[in-house]
Amino acid sequence: MPRTDSAHISPSAHYTGYVWYRHQLSNPAFVTDFGRFAHAVLSPITWAARHFDIDLERLLLQRHLLIDALLTEAIEQRGVTQVVEIACGLSPRGQRFRQRYPQLHYVEADLPPMAARKRRLLASQGWLGEQHQVQAVDILAADGEHSLKALFARLDPAQPVLVITEGLVNYFELSVIEGFWARLAEQLKGFAQGSYLTDLYPDLQEHPSYRQLRWGVGLVGLLTRGKYPLHYRDQAAIEAGFARCGFSQVAVLDPHEESLRRQLPRGRLPGLVRVIDARV
Repeated sequence: MPRTDSAHISPSAHYTGYVWYRHQLSNPAFVTDFGRFAHAVLSPITWAARHFDIDLERLLLQRHLLIDALLTEAIEQRGVTQVVEIACGLSPRGQRFRQRYPQLHYVEADLPPMAARKRRLLASQGWLGEQHQVQAVDILAADGEHSLKALFARLDPAQPVLVITEGLVNYFELSVIEGFWARLAEQLKGFAQGSYLTDLYPDLQEHPSYRQLRWGVGLVGLLTRGKYPLHYRDQAAIEAGFARCGFSQVAVLDPHEESLRRQLPRGRLPGLVRVIDARV
């Protein structure tokens, strides 16, 4: 049965929040005791995994920095003025981009408990305001106060909007996440310009480290008390899937291939993650 709740995601937010801080992408305010603890506990495992060419932190950095680069291009080249980061967790992206682009309207969204925590964090640092907000959302809610419809009703439909999800979609079976994407595409069509950035781990059975990847997937599932299914077999399948959900343009980017052009961290082997730039 496809999982029909999203409460299992939050533990990983603390781990990634500490990773961003370790690599000077975040403010100390985003670091939690649990994040430090989880990183310390997992360090022997991640160290061992690097001997099999699975560098978890490098994978996280590659996807994070590529999404940052694409967001920068969207703001500077396509005039995006509104950003919605769903499943924001302890991501520092909103604070960093609001500092860089003060005109930006940035909305961070997550499940109610994490949204409340993020709201308190931003308020305590003086970062919360009319242009930087936190809202509660449940991506699986079809309607109601925590639905996508309620979230996007707060934005200006005359202005371009870009949505980000990072570290979210592979926690759900494909049928469930495609339902979210279809609802998201429908909301984006109501704006002057609508686009979506996400990371995605496809089922790359031909990858040299596929067996190690499957082991890592099992570990992630254990730590987050859920499954971590891989979606789609190749680029054509990804493009077709997003098209079915209502996106008219889909770019599938491999951070490994993008690393030289964009000066991102580079691994020794072809990438395991893809970043999707989809538009309606």
